[in-house]
Amino acid sequence: MKSRYYKYKKRAVEMRKIGTTYGEIRRRLNVPVPKSTLSVWFKSITSDPKYKKVIELAMKKNSGKGHIFALEANRVIRKKYLESIDNRIKHLEKIISNKNIAKISLAMLYLGEGAKNRKGSLMFGNSNPDIIKLFLHLLRHCYRIDEKKFRCTLQCRADQNIKKLEKFWSETTNIPLSQFYKARIDPRTIGKKSKKPEYKGVCRIDYFSADTYIELTKIGELIIKWGYSSVG
Repeated sequence: MKSRYYKYKKRAVEMRKIGTTYGEIRRRLNVPVPKSTLSVWFKSITSDPKYKKVIELAMKKNSGKGHIFALEANRVIRKKYLESIDNRIKHLEKIISNKNIAKISLAMLYLGEGAKNRKGSLMFGNSNPDIIKLFLHLLRHCYRIDEKKFRCTLQCRADQNIKKLEKFWSETTNIPLSQFYKARIDPRTIGKKSKKPEYKGVCRIDYFSADTYIELTKIGELIIKWGYSSVG
């Protein structure tokens, strides 16, 4: 007894001969022909050298397309996921500007990247311009800053253009070049070519205020104490 799908066999076979995939054949027929039925119909085709290579090439091509579709689908999923996180933290924008919150953020940043052995000033260094900008933005936002008390020191490699780097960091920090100390060259880099052209060296910021240093470090101590008490 012939299958109820038999009337679609001829069209299905013609499509398979040009390398159409099972899924595409079912879509074009608009009929859910079982894969087992298609396998039986196509048995003679897949064993025929005349069509075998055509089918193999088409399958490889479709596999590549499938990979592209999968990448695009993942990109869309990833985008939606990141948007959901943006919505989840959106409310934090309203409280970031609060000086108490900003001071805690500044103290946390200084705990991680700032010098702890200086009693008369802050010393903060980083190679990432965005981190340096964040530190200065928070510092200027939280305290009444005397801009003349800032000093910058550039730590760089031997083959870098110091004047260009100092100009870059001066514009990044909004600290005039007249307040820059002499750049320090890492002696270990002499005779060695830099592998990362985007590397701008390390910018070290000094701000001479014992009061600011003491307050920030004490906030840091409070945060650490709170952390210990929460764990206990």
